[in-house]
Amino acid sequence: MALFGELFLSEIIKKPIFDPKGEIIGRVKDVMVVKGDPLPKISAVIVQRKGQHYLIKWTAINIFNKRIISSFLYADAFEQYAQGEDDLLAVRDILDKQIVDANGAKVVRVNDIRLEGYNGTAVLIAVDVGMRGILRRLGAEQSSEKVMKFMKAQLPHNLISWNYMQPLRPELKSIALTVPRQMLSELHPADIADLINQVSREEGAQLFKDLDIETAADALSELMPERQAEIINSIDTEKAADILEEMQPDEAADVLSDLPTERAKEILEAIDKEEAEDIQELLGHEEDTAGGLMTNIFIAYPSDISIAAAIGRFKKDAEELESVYYIYVVDESEKLVGVASLRDIIMADPHAPLSEVMKTKIKSVTPDTNDMVVAEIISKYNLVALPVVDTDNVLLGIVSVDDVIDIILPPSAKRGRRKV
Repeated sequence: MALFGELFLSEIIKKPIFDPKGEIIGRVKDVMVVKGDPLPKISAVIVQRKGQHYLIKWTAINIFNKRIISSFLYADAFEQYAQGEDDLLAVRDILDKQIVDANGAKVVRVNDIRLEGYNGTAVLIAVDVGMRGILRRLGAEQSSEKVMKFMKAQLPHNLISWNYMQPLRPELKSIALTVPRQMLSELHPADIADLINQVSREEGAQLFKDLDIETAADALSELMPERQAEIINSIDTEKAADILEEMQPDEAADVLSDLPTERAKEILEAIDKEEAEDIQELLGHEEDTAGGLMTNIFIAYPSDISIAAAIGRFKKDAEELESVYYIYVVDESEKLVGVASLRDIIMADPHAPLSEVMKTKIKSVTPDTNDMVVAEIISKYNLVALPVVDTDNVLLGIVSVDDVIDIILPPSAKRGRRKV
């Protein structure tokens, strides 16, 4: 019986197959897929040997995992493979195929296939439709993970379960989902954005309209600037306002700055007054400055507040924030006097004042500081957020490490802000 764990198709393609003596008898070219209960399963492995293709039935496989594949058979017992009309091969017929939703709209592409052991067989349990699948096929998944980890980010897993797939057939041109496009809300927003960027404007707009407000806001922030403008212009003002309200102020300001002035004003007027003021405040800064990168949503408390009181306020204040790294300490004039990490606050005596744990040697920048200088400071001092202050040291906003990552994007993905 084959010993089988969990792996992806790309991890076994071109891998050597060993005979009982440990000699290489060929390399994996493809795998044959048949209907299984409850999931499609591998019935045989197609082997390439000296320019010829042979078939090894699953029952003749001894060990099958990402480290080693072996067979009970020797090379002279191989059955030469002659392609049949009803054969369904994973690499040839499934990999790189478009997945379409129940309405026939193109959605994503199959970048890899996840396999798993089940009752002594190998079943197809999901398709990888994200960047990981592409990187894995290029042999760059692990190195990319290290880079993302260094930048304090994560490489997302984007899988669609085979339960959502319609039955497969040989020589298929696309793979259909059994559910409508609404299920795509389960994907990472960056992958939803990739889908919208890949399909036509009409299909992309329709796909976006089917998303709930929260998912739409997350996906919109991941789109290219010109596509953001197209999408927002294609929906009614009230919904556009609802979506922008859900976004961080700096991201909403980026979107509005790319719209025609009158359209931007129309949407801005439909946004809640307080949130509109936060967005308007950011619109005057150029994108390649600290002011253009920063968000003016942050948490700041006075120095004499107790640790216990600060934690109590933080639990409420942090609910609406995308991410929180530090609590900033300001005086009665809103001038920055210190900063405290969440770790230091949690570990401190709850009765002590915030001033006892705050650090007063603070790295900060002004709104007109060049974005590359901001990136250098964050990198040099290993910061996850950098405060932005005016000439009087009044705290205006923060630039997070996530904002700095955007600096490395190609110039075509960047934009310049203008006032609305």
